[in-house]
Amino acid sequence: MHFLAFLTTLALAAAPATPATPAAPAAQTSVAATPAAAPICDKYCDARDPALSPGDREGSAATTGSRRISLHLDDGDDMGWAAITGGGAGDHVWLDRSFDAGRTWASGSKLGDTVTPSGATGYRTLMYNADDWANKGVGLLRACGQPAGSGTIACTGWARTTWNAWDRRTAAATALMERYNLGTGLFDTTGWWNSANALTAVIDNARISGMGSYRYAIDTTYTKNLSAQGGSFRNDYLDDTAWWGLAWVDAYDLTGDGRYLNTARADADHMYAYWDGVCGGGVWWNTSRTTKNAIPNSLYIQLNAALHNRIPGDTAYLARARAGWTWFSGSGVINSGNLVNDGLNTATCANNGQPVWTYNQGVPLAALTELHRATGDASLLTKARAMANASTTNAALNPGGILRDPGETAGGGGLDGPTFKGVYVRDLAVLNAALPDHPYPAYLQRQANAAYANDRNSAEAYGLMWAGPFDQTDAARQQSALDLMNAAP
Repeated sequence: MHFLAFLTTLALAAAPATPATPAAPAAQTSVAATPAAAPICDKYCDARDPALSPGDREGSAATTGSRRISLHLDDGDDMGWAAITGGGAGDHVWLDRSFDAGRTWASGSKLGDTVTPSGATGYRTLMYNADDWANKGVGLLRACGQPAGSGTIACTGWARTTWNAWDRRTAAATALMERYNLGTGLFDTTGWWNSANALTAVIDNARISGMGSYRYAIDTTYTKNLSAQGGSFRNDYLDDTAWWGLAWVDAYDLTGDGRYLNTARADADHMYAYWDGVCGGGVWWNTSRTTKNAIPNSLYIQLNAALHNRIPGDTAYLARARAGWTWFSGSGVINSGNLVNDGLNTATCANNGQPVWTYNQGVPLAALTELHRATGDASLLTKARAMANASTTNAALNPGGILRDPGETAGGGGLDGPTFKGVYVRDLAVLNAALPDHPYPAYLQRQANAAYANDRNSAEAYGLMWAGPFDQTDAARQQSALDLMNAAP
């Protein structure tokens, strides 16, 4: 879908992309025919003759008995059609179209339902749009067929054109935006703080790829959620507040809109109110002051240093960032192997020995990079490099050379865990850019290649385990994959 960038990115969006591996066909029971869906008109209107298509790429396929059902994509026009072959008269073939990543499809979306005529062994539908530009509908298509006299329906995997999906990065961004809810301004299938990271990944993609089609999500998210929870993206969890603060710093960098920087300041000030002398300093994980964890404190350093770097004449945020690193580096959360554990045992103020989650290894890298930018202190990058070397080479975190969180299993991760690895690679890339010898591109490229080859479906959606096998999709899994594709050279 092109949206605001229609004229300027037409050539890029039409560029061919490597087809994804088709998903397994979905076996379904027969459904009754439904009324035709309202037509969509983008570059062309629905129900266009495939003979007019300048290109034909097969997006996915399925079989049922002797019949082969295939989804054909016209990348240049952002349209697709369905075909059935190897059958006979009376076979049905049609398209489904979804605007929520294939979770549902509209009633009446049995697009172009066509019957194979007498004497023919196959037939095809007319072409239908993959997207709905006028309504910011980011779409997917699939082809479905039903042999004559059979109660079984077979469908291909969901897929789309290369419109706004011409390479790994833009395809991953578009697959994430299929999960963006225009009504809530958040990402369906994931949580509040995960949506902050998803928005950050989309913002980063706009900057890195040059595709501005989804910039509307920044203002939509901001205006729809500014008054939510505690207001200005603050809530009872200090790490949640920090993720949103950093998202608005990122939005400010892309747009120059001062509203976003002011909100990030409000978030940092909210966090500062929960800094005290327990365990020698640090901010609490939540406003109930139950524990002092690594993640809110590393985020605190990053957010305050980032604000200093963007506010002329600031001294207050820099002082907070310096104090944050002094406490963090001496608190014991960094263990003897230069890895960061979950946090402190509040009763003893000692390292709690909890898992070394990947995001806890990543955020300090970006925090130290921002603080180095603020101070010019070379020792900060030296420490960041030592920590990055530890996490990129740790065998438990990188079995077979591919990043994996502790306990990661198919279908696992809950609501929070799928976000972690994306944060890690995003922040490793930030450090990599700041180091003069740029030591980590091969590591990042290895992760991206593994995920692309082993953890992706026909809709360019990614699962939890980058080494494979593909398990399932949600917005947090996709955000991590987008962070990875953004980070890899």
